[in-house]
Amino acid sequence: MTDGTLSRPPVHALLADGTTVRVRPVRPGDHEQLQRFYEEMSPENLRLRFFAVSPRSAAMAADRACAPARPGYRALLAETQGHVIGLAEYDTGGDGDAAEMSIAVADTLHHRGVGTLLVEHLVSAARARGITTFTADALSENRDVLRLFADLGLRTARHFEGPEVRCTIALDADDTYLSAVEERGRAADVASLEPLLRPNVVAVVGAGRKPGSVGRAILHHLKAGGFTRRLFAVNPSVNSVLGVPCHPSVSALPLTPDLVVVAVPAAVVPATAEECGKAGVRALLVVTAGLDRSQAQALLGACRTHGMRLVGPNCLGISNTDPELCLDATFAADHPRPGTAGVAVQSGGVGIALLDGLSRLGIGVSSFASLGDKYDVSGNDMLQWWESDGRTDLALLHLESFGSPRAFSRTARRVTRRMPVLTVDAGRTEAGRRAAASHTAAAATRTMTRQALFTQAGITATRSVGELLETAALMHSQPLPAGTRVAIVANAGGVGVLAADACVEAGLALPSLAPEVVDDLLAVLPLGAVVGNPVDTTAAVSEDQLQDALDRLLRSPDIDAVLVALVPTALAAATGEDLIRALTNGLAHRARPVVAVRLEQDLPVKLLPATAGGSVPSYADPQSAARALAHAARRAAWLDRPLGTVPDLDGVDTRHAQEIAEACLAAHPDGGWLEPRTCADLLTCYGIPQLPWSWAETEEDAVIAAQRLRGPDGRVVMKAHWPGLLHKSEQHAVHLDLQGDAQVRAAFRDFETRFAGLMTGVVVQPLAARGTELFAGVVQDQVFGPLVLFGLGGTATEVLADHAARLSPLTDHDVHDLITAPRCAPLLFGAHGAGPVDLEDLEQLLLRVSRMASDLPQLAEADFNPVLAAPGGVTVLDARVRLLPREPQDPYLRRLR
Repeated sequence: MTDGTLSRPPVHALLADGTTVRVRPVRPGDHEQLQRFYEEMSPENLRLRFFAVSPRSAAMAADRACAPARPGYRALLAETQGHVIGLAEYDTGGDGDAAEMSIAVADTLHHRGVGTLLVEHLVSAARARGITTFTADALSENRDVLRLFADLGLRTARHFEGPEVRCTIALDADDTYLSAVEERGRAADVASLEPLLRPNVVAVVGAGRKPGSVGRAILHHLKAGGFTRRLFAVNPSVNSVLGVPCHPSVSALPLTPDLVVVAVPAAVVPATAEECGKAGVRALLVVTAGLDRSQAQALLGACRTHGMRLVGPNCLGISNTDPELCLDATFAADHPRPGTAGVAVQSGGVGIALLDGLSRLGIGVSSFASLGDKYDVSGNDMLQWWESDGRTDLALLHLESFGSPRAFSRTARRVTRRMPVLTVDAGRTEAGRRAAASHTAAAATRTMTRQALFTQAGITATRSVGELLETAALMHSQPLPAGTRVAIVANAGGVGVLAADACVEAGLALPSLAPEVVDDLLAVLPLGAVVGNPVDTTAAVSEDQLQDALDRLLRSPDIDAVLVALVPTALAAATGEDLIRALTNGLAHRARPVVAVRLEQDLPVKLLPATAGGSVPSYADPQSAARALAHAARRAAWLDRPLGTVPDLDGVDTRHAQEIAEACLAAHPDGGWLEPRTCADLLTCYGIPQLPWSWAETEEDAVIAAQRLRGPDGRVVMKAHWPGLLHKSEQHAVHLDLQGDAQVRAAFRDFETRFAGLMTGVVVQPLAARGTELFAGVVQDQVFGPLVLFGLGGTATEVLADHAARLSPLTDHDVHDLITAPRCAPLLFGAHGAGPVDLEDLEQLLLRVSRMASDLPQLAEADFNPVLAAPGGVTVLDARVRLLPREPQDPYLRRLR
């Protein structure tokens, strides 16, 4: 039994070979299964597990795992299709932060990662209960289990006692451990996708004889696309469709398919999936739309039970253009052109647009997945596939939702170091995720949350499919710029001005050219050329002159990229093609990007091929070119920045904070806003600086508090409080500049009169010194996790909306970005003659807020406004925290959605 966690649902996860298992707590009814699990073990396996071959030991182990729940004990099992294949358990003996751990795996499942997976889940469960150390005994000859402990990624010490080894495992989930878990998950994920994206045998269920059906269209694409391996159709009415042999059912096929394409009516989908699973199929592509809730649950249930990966339902299909495979299981109008871009979308229409655009540009596609309703295979899966396939160097995503954003973020941060990952930031006009009263929740829209995810993961987020393709064209064909400094060259003054405006609006810089560069350009350009930035070559420029000018600009250390804007004129000394050739000549020797703008161009973006290989992107308007260059510059800056780290913080008492949260929720099961004293206690657990204050429930208490707290100027502030009060200023529940006992008494009586029946007390504080009023806060998003916000504070925080956001846990780089991103940032660095605020204290505040949010899943939102920042330090003047009853969720635990 499992320490009060029997109500937690089971999860499915992947073994090292890509097969699916279910991990769940042991239940009392599992005794017979567990007894059989041990009885089927070989004597050698039993000896290594129990240090002796004893039927009594196996029986006792089953009894212990299925005994009534008791504090400090937990047992998890792994099973496939109802058969137990592994068991892991820990026992603290009833108390303490150390537990004895043991593990057992069925004989036939060794070396497939069952034990490692179970231990990962056990570690996660133990850490959630405050357990910091596992101990485990093993025979020194049991190399497999010793290697398992050593390879976990956790700090492990060994102590030899004769033939036995005592292993002590520290359960610190640091980045080393998370990276090890991540690598195991990546390998398992890629292995599970092999049957889907590199199948040896494919069958299409639902391919009819009459033209017009989706199943027939996919079967035609598979055959016409030249699928190089075995292809079958399932149709009980005919012997063949389109020359492909048909069989009456999946079970009647002469070979078991790796992949089955399901294109049958929604009502038949669950039964088809169950038949496929029983036949041993490893992957399903379900293009059928319109499944109701029960059909959807039955489909996913069949896939999980039988260990099948699933793309869809309601999707366009999948493709892998590898010449050794030629898999095109889509019903798009055309076959995708082979290439190096990986594409994953949820919308079939967007998928078709991207496939067409990439084919037209000549970039082509390595593999494509239309994820549809995304019951299983996700963008995270596809990123890991492209990272490992050896063919993809550019990833394009159009995702409308994220199953596990924090896992996606870790994967994307790794993959974006190897290749550009581009996405469309869809749904930007969505209003806030919910109506909320606090400043933090009001500021935290889903758009802001998604943008934080993209920024921290190094993903290039565009605003449209067109912009996505325009940026992909540049990143595919050109080196990244070292910075944002752009030189513009134009053969007509007007188009140069348009290009200059576009670059500045995109956040690029147009530096003045050095005098020696100006002289060089004037020496090679036609008479009448104007050499500034933009450079006006005049319409008389020749091919050689333009190429010489480009070469000189690209050698300048003050220029990171060159934008060449060309218009056709009757006065040109060279034809349009000649001038284009000047852009592409010497392409292989250029270390800086060159882009073209041709206003007469018939397509938004083209790739102009060079004779010696490579290409130059050409845009129909300067704004597109400038946006693409800006995206490339941001990617270069992200790659140049070292990986951030989550700093260690001193003075943090996580356990006490958890006790405070648990006690509050025990008293208020539905959660709510903390009263001031509890809120202050919670902030103290994280060393968050607060202005001194005192709680008073009577007029006399308020006077005594004011006498104690008055500063040098003798003035205090009084704030009324009652449960649910959020915006004190709007309720006129604040009195400032109170001097002397008489004013304190009058303020208290005013509150008593106006808020009779509501007010439970007042907070008395000294009047704060002068400084910059800031705002910090947290919203715990159920999907994305905690989001930390920062910006200008005070009563105008929502009106001015000067906020930045990053997902927790914050690294040192994230904190720097938060502080520098808002428009008010210059005030913090000493603008207008004021001294800079204490930036180190401000960084510490944000890191401690992030730590609090990461530690406490019950923290629904926290609102610190104002936060007073001055050269001498940073202080929270007003704080509100809301808790909700939420169980901790390990975002990095290996599991299928």
